[in-house]
Amino acid sequence: MNPWYKDYAEYLASRWPGVKVQKLSVDAGFSCPNRDGTIGRGGCIYCDNRSFTPRYCSPRDSVARQIAEGKRFFSRKYPQMKYLAYFQSFTGTHSDAISSLAALYDEAAAQSDIVGLIIGTRPDALPPAVLDLLEGLNKRLPVIVEIGAESAHDHTLSLINRGHTWLQVEQAVSALNARGLECGLHLIAGLPGESADDVRDTVGRAAELPVSSLKLHQLQIIRGTTLHRMHEAGEIDIKPFSLEEYLDLCVRVVGIVPRHIAIERFLASAPPEMVVAPRWGLKNYEFTHLLLRRLKEIYGENPAGAPR
Repeated sequence: MNPWYKDYAEYLASRWPGVKVQKLSVDAGFSCPNRDGTIGRGGCIYCDNRSFTPRYCSPRDSVARQIAEGKRFFSRKYPQMKYLAYFQSFTGTHSDAISSLAALYDEAAAQSDIVGLIIGTRPDALPPAVLDLLEGLNKRLPVIVEIGAESAHDHTLSLINRGHTWLQVEQAVSALNARGLECGLHLIAGLPGESADDVRDTVGRAAELPVSSLKLHQLQIIRGTTLHRMHEAGEIDIKPFSLEEYLDLCVRVVGIVPRHIAIERFLASAPPEMVVAPRWGLKNYEFTHLLLRRLKEIYGENPAGAPR
């Protein structure tokens, strides 16, 4: 067990004891209300779904086929693996018809060795009918909802064209919690105009909510995005963290997040050819190793010495 914070492996082991569990990403062809005109156009200025979607995922394939391809990829190493179907791409609760959502979720749930669903979405894409659907599905198998929150600062959310407020994040988490649904939040460090103090404030406010997990990662400037074009033109203030600065920030984050909330990750690692900055050349596990070493250097062998 990680002595410093509850990592995602510990979270999965407590949720599915005695079972090796792996996420399988699924691209079900969803759009985003911030792209299709429901609330806005253009999407978030930093977003390119290709930067984090596995190659075995294609909306041209059925949910069942994508899950089968993912299982083939992972089962070579862990033949007894169980899986979580992860509706990752775009907004996994955004549809004109509840019946369409239900059919996609049911297709995933029906595949062998699927022990739960993870549904990525936005705080403004959880109307009562969707909450009803998720609540009912959660009675059949575990459902975890991951919400893109990114920042607790509304001026930042406006600048990056998120299309929602922090209050909507709080309301969405509360609504999910009231339905007995587990919830995680995604947060980004280094957004335009934000300091390390701003990131710590966001993490602290997120940790006060009834969530089971947090994902934090550094802002990546992805080639071809609106953010990239604005950065190149000098139209936006971005100061990417150095690796050392980000390690120091994550040490502080560990001290903010209580043990009952899992920290799923600290690093985004888009394909190198897509990344303009920062280019650290690290995988998530490599960064985690550096972070754990830094924590030990600072606080010695006693995890209780870390600030809380």
